[in-house]
Amino acid sequence: MRMRRLYWPRVFAGATILAPSRHSGGGPRTSPTNVLVLCPGGLEHGGGIGRQMAYFLTALPQAAETPAYLVIDTRGPWFLGSARWRIPLSALYLASAALRIMWAGIAGQFGLLHVNITGRGSTARKLTLTAIARAVALPYVLHIHDYDYALDVRARSEWTCRLVRSMFAAAAQIIVLGTEADKTLRTALALPDLPISVLPNAVTDPHPAPRAAATVAARSTVHLVFLGYLSTRKGVPELLEALASPALAALPWRATLAGGGPVDEFRARAAVLGLADRVAFPGWINQPAASALCAAGDILVLPSHAEGLAMSVLEGLAHGLAVVATPVGAHAEVIEQEQSGLLVPPGDVAALAAALTRVIGDRALRERLRAGARQRFLDCYDVRSYAVRLARLHVGLLRDRSPLGGIKAAPLS
Repeated sequence: MRMRRLYWPRVFAGATILAPSRHSGGGPRTSPTNVLVLCPGGLEHGGGIGRQMAYFLTALPQAAETPAYLVIDTRGPWFLGSARWRIPLSALYLASAALRIMWAGIAGQFGLLHVNITGRGSTARKLTLTAIARAVALPYVLHIHDYDYALDVRARSEWTCRLVRSMFAAAAQIIVLGTEADKTLRTALALPDLPISVLPNAVTDPHPAPRAAATVAARSTVHLVFLGYLSTRKGVPELLEALASPALAALPWRATLAGGGPVDEFRARAAVLGLADRVAFPGWINQPAASALCAAGDILVLPSHAEGLAMSVLEGLAHGLAVVATPVGAHAEVIEQEQSGLLVPPGDVAALAAALTRVIGDRALRERLRAGARQRFLDCYDVRSYAVRLARLHVGLLRDRSPLGGIKAAPLS
């Protein structure tokens, strides 16, 4: 009888190991089928990237060919913040990751490196780590999560741009979140033939299933939910201004803005706008709490100025919330206007207030968007399908690896 592949997590010195405790063959796994995953902040405190990788690893297909994964924190967790000792501690995380990559290549313990990358400091770290990977003949995948990586490339010096182009040109595969990111990256790097595949983020299907429509309709006060780092980039100032508009004052609603950042500043601003009794700021919350918040919500609002593909938007779709967001990053590819959500221009307080007024004041519209959001998630953004595609990519790259460490590009299917 074939045994199901079981995965168990272990955390040690910045590494999270997900490895099979037993498999169909009964013997030890061969090391070339292992994948080393670089994730800033690790899984628990890695922000959207850490959450996406955690979802992926949790949903891994239970098949004999599925690789084993080791997750390495390349930066240190978010709670290091801006403390003075953050820099040397982050340097230790980077040095540890470099040594692990070097040993993985030399010892042949891993056959592939999966590199999660954004711009700015993340790119600087990954230039170092991918150079080490090339030196020890360890092929790598570059998985871009930045809201505008092409802009980051164009802002760099000519010398640094050459290094970035070399890093991308040597990648076995490149993954972006949307088709627009694919186009702009090829142009910014002046490398039109890069092996780029589009893989939008995905989230788990909430359990228990999203509440029934009858339950939603019975509630008299509409609950708005915001999930993310409270900042200008996320559109929090405009959101507060919109919530304070006269049109919304007479409607029955309350809002919860959950996330880290300058919480006290935004709480004070809400008080000045007369929103203290209607808007709650719980600060950063963990994933179970975020899921519970969505389950108790009616509308997911994210008026960002820039995003790659926000996890909170996908969480809103999965929970069947009416989504009000901006068409930045891949959002316009994810949200179908008037079907699974409403899109408003970034920075436009009047448009945001009007959209929220519509959804709060029109129960039929809210229910239609809720149903459309849930269906959109089921059709396209369930992490189980995502995990199958990404694991299949890893398997294909590992299978095609040459004895000298080279790999043929194997696009996502």
